[in-house]
Amino acid sequence: MAFFGSLDDLRAQIDSPRFAAALRYAVEALDPGAEAHRRILALAPGGSQRHELGGGIFAIEAAYPTKPRAEGFFESHRKYIDVQVVVAGHEVMEVENIERLQETAAYDPERDLIKYALPDSPSVLHVKSGDVAVFFPDDGHMPSIQAAGPMLVRKTVVKVPVA
Repeated sequence: MAFFGSLDDLRAQIDSPRFAAALRYAVEALDPGAEAHRRILALAPGGSQRHELGGGIFAIEAAYPTKPRAEGFFESHRKYIDVQVVVAGHEVMEVENIERLQETAAYDPERDLIKYALPDSPSVLHVKSGDVAVFFPDDGHMPSIQAAGPMLVRKTVVKVPVA
């Protein structure tokens, strides 16, 4: 079941040692005085970089323009839980249980990715600077969608191992 809200709300809901490193890093990503925050803001549009957090946890820091819904796709992962932290900007994310989605591409173990067709009426999240969304393996999700037109978003996605 997906979680969504402010970082403080999420920290109160997810009190698990498995998420400790991810949540510490999320605090740094959102702190204007922290190196992680400065690193994410310094990314060129379209750029991304991987940052190792230890214990099999890593973050993908990125800067990208949001896209129209028709250009997106639903995805899910088997090996990792996504902790998506919007550092700057505003995007729409959609979410639906994978049991209600139609698979369009089989599981790719190299990318830990399954793709799905767009559903008719998924849940819609408006994710703004400082918001966090957590997607588990049964949460099909489509991030990076335009809210009211294209916008540059700076975000980090922390990958937390399932096992």
